[in-house]
Amino acid sequence: MPERSAAEFLPRRRTLAALREAAAGCRGCDLYRRGTHTVFGEGRPDARVMLVGEQPGHEEDRAGRPFIGPAGRLLDRALAAAAIARDDVYVTNVVKHFKWTPQGRRRFHKKPSAREIGACLPWLDKEIEVIKPEVLVCLGATAAQTLLGRHFRVSVQHGEVHRTRFAEHTVATIHPSSILRQPTSEDRRREMEGLTADLKVVAGLLR
Repeated sequence: MPERSAAEFLPRRRTLAALREAAAGCRGCDLYRRGTHTVFGEGRPDARVMLVGEQPGHEEDRAGRPFIGPAGRLLDRALAAAAIARDDVYVTNVVKHFKWTPQGRRRFHKKPSAREIGACLPWLDKEIEVIKPEVLVCLGATAAQTLLGRHFRVSVQHGEVHRTRFAEHTVATIHPSSILRQPTSEDRRREMEGLTADLKVVAGLLR
């Protein structure tokens, strides 16, 4: 019996509104059983820039919206510093449900498996197809290796500009959540500067 995927749940109408509505009922993998909401992408359908992360976090899962938690607030700061308006970008994730493991009363992020990523990928494919971004930005290793190949290394290749089947320009950088995990304020400052520098590369491509 073939494995299930989001492809079974894609609507005939390929608009963001139709995709978002259909994704709310997706049962393409088992992550929907523990997620509070399907967290679909958000932003303008004519956005020139599309930002793709790994998966929603705790706050995003509760609210049903992407990048509204602590990592999202850091992303807002980095976008502003790079002179890219958050209103001018579309934000989404490779995986649309929060995968977590319990630790006491708290829920901690758990990396999605290759099977879960593959099952959810049809939603991202259609988001890219509808939006047709000029610049696609992969935030973190999961997004980068999903879209740029499993051997891609964000730590080495961040800020590089690649031409892909997804967009004329594709750039990878760190996920803002990695800044939150840094042990010292100096480390966090350095990582934030790196994220901002990579987003300035994106801003340059839009000129």
